[in-house]
Amino acid sequence: MSPSASDSVVAPAKRIEFDDPHAGAGNMQEAEVTRVRTLRGAWRWALVVATAATILLCINQQFSLRFFLGYTQLNTEYFYLLIALMLPFTFLIFPGTETSPLDRIPWYDILLFIATFGCALLLMLSVRKAAEAGWEFGGAPTNVIIAGVIMWVVLMEALRRTGGWSLLLSVLPFTVYPLFADAKWLGPFRGTESTLEQATAYHVLSGESLLGIPIQAFADTVIGFLVFGTALMMTGAGKFFINIAFALCGTFRGGAAKVCIFASGLLGMMSGSIISNVLTAGTMTIPVMKKSGFRASYSAAIEACASTGAVLAPPVMGATAFVIAQFLNVSYAEVAVAAIIPATLYYIGLFMQVDSYAARHGLKGIPRAELPKIWDTVKAGWYYIFVIALLIVMLLHFKRESHAPFYATALLLVLNQLFSKDTRWTLGTINKFLEVNGRTFVELVGILAGCGLLIGAFSMTGVVSSLANDLLRLAGDNALLLLVMCAFTSLVLGLGLTTTACYIFLAILVAPALEKLGLNRMAVHMFIFYWGMLSSITPPVAIASFAAAGIAGSPAMKTGWESMWVGSIIYFIPFFFVLNPALVLQGPSPYLEGIGLMALAGFGTLFICGGIQGYQVFVGDLRRTGTLEWPLRVLLVIGGFVVATPGGGIMPLSQMQVTMLGLAILVPTTLLALVLIRRQAPAANQLHAP
Repeated sequence: MSPSASDSVVAPAKRIEFDDPHAGAGNMQEAEVTRVRTLRGAWRWALVVATAATILLCINQQFSLRFFLGYTQLNTEYFYLLIALMLPFTFLIFPGTETSPLDRIPWYDILLFIATFGCALLLMLSVRKAAEAGWEFGGAPTNVIIAGVIMWVVLMEALRRTGGWSLLLSVLPFTVYPLFADAKWLGPFRGTESTLEQATAYHVLSGESLLGIPIQAFADTVIGFLVFGTALMMTGAGKFFINIAFALCGTFRGGAAKVCIFASGLLGMMSGSIISNVLTAGTMTIPVMKKSGFRASYSAAIEACASTGAVLAPPVMGATAFVIAQFLNVSYAEVAVAAIIPATLYYIGLFMQVDSYAARHGLKGIPRAELPKIWDTVKAGWYYIFVIALLIVMLLHFKRESHAPFYATALLLVLNQLFSKDTRWTLGTINKFLEVNGRTFVELVGILAGCGLLIGAFSMTGVVSSLANDLLRLAGDNALLLLVMCAFTSLVLGLGLTTTACYIFLAILVAPALEKLGLNRMAVHMFIFYWGMLSSITPPVAIASFAAAGIAGSPAMKTGWESMWVGSIIYFIPFFFVLNPALVLQGPSPYLEGIGLMALAGFGTLFICGGIQGYQVFVGDLRRTGTLEWPLRVLLVIGGFVVATPGGGIMPLSQMQVTMLGLAILVPTTLLALVLIRRQAPAANQLHAP
């Protein structure tokens, strides 16, 4: 997707509006065309039908509609039906190699499709008997074991195609690890050893491996939210949210970048997809930022960071949030509520970064005449507000997270058909809707099912508890040291794994050790989640940054490094909420304490961003301080970080002591900067006087 294609959207003296209601779906497919096949003919119809069946099966299971008269379906049978419908398409949509043809499907991919479907069907027909006879612990028939081995192999190949070699090489050794778990050289990883038959049966028949937490999360809640997100984008939500953002924020200094943050935040709250967010909002916001004076790479970095918030911002978060809910055995609504303050702090930090940058470089807002009118925008898409309100009420009040997205989607489609002429759905729209959802389902199943074997391997060997004790001994029971070790490990793993895979890996290995130190479980799992997600903007992976760079026409790696700089606040936030779980609304009085801590963190963030960007709000451009510019910037970042850090708990200082220490750094630093800037101003005026 070239930047020139988007530049024509905004022209001088014309009102800025975003007019493509299907941009999210269409652009996503355009971006993926280099690495996936677009199915045509009978194969495309097969995907559409399989996707429709998947959605109907999910509705049947969640609402207990009893589509199968006289037959009660087990959860494990339901999971295997979803796998049978979606996993085989991995080999049709994702080519095996870079040289594999994209215009046709090779015979070996069709063979893998058939083998995967056949094995999934056989295992689906066997799980009821397996549950009755305890086959997952031994005694399974030979044909079931053979089907299980084939499924194991195709799962690893599906993992490679969807997640890449790095994901396969990270997961595969652990899936086969139970076969030699008793080897002495494994040290702390030494556990109970299994035979090939035992390991295979456990992997494919138990509820702890292939059919474990990741697939359960997908089957129970992810499908519904993906359906809702796609429906929202294909009924024109992109146009509505982006025009709202332009109307509200466009006139501020650096207005185009603030629009980007606001619009991407709104879209991300509904889509939960980073790349979809970049491609939907970025095609509009990046060209406008460039025309407003932002560098191409900086424009792309802002969009990448703003879109990364898509997986952090409730009510619709990324797929990992649903896996967290399954791991913690809590409702998805509880995870979404826990994410409110961290997500708010992240977007406040981005907003402050952009404001300081715009002030330092003298970047103004967009003239009001070129912006959409707020009332016209609301009139065009008022019904989205009711749909989102229904979703939130269903999640938070009725606690029906598996039902909420389906009710919200139904209301959305009814209101769209009644009140919107431009985005009214036709049969062609429905086919497109099913195809887009199908491609997303296929990719997620390929990753989640493969990562499920990771959980099964550690469950089989019983090594997790001993490993947690070893980590505690290594850290000397020092919670801060263990957190730093965990953050570094998460960042490194995140560079090679998807966010979900990285989270699963560390939730098994590291989270138990942190929990044993008395840290709040929700805060620990959110900490791991945040640090694993950073790969989206951290080179060399930086998938969000690279997608935005493609739109901006900027160098990919340069954009990645700029994204790290712009989004640097997100590297601090996880430490804040794990030190005091009130920031994830946990604890005895979470709301009152959480709001107070959020205010302190926001105040500290103001100075962190001022130091990073070189312009402190209420003080001025720090370049005017001369040779003291960089020492002052460093002190502002340190002081801001100290003020924002919660005290008490595992911290040796109380909240009051931490805050006073931060102010002791900030107050003299700010006063010195203010004096130097004001002293230089008269000298500059005299220099330019006639």
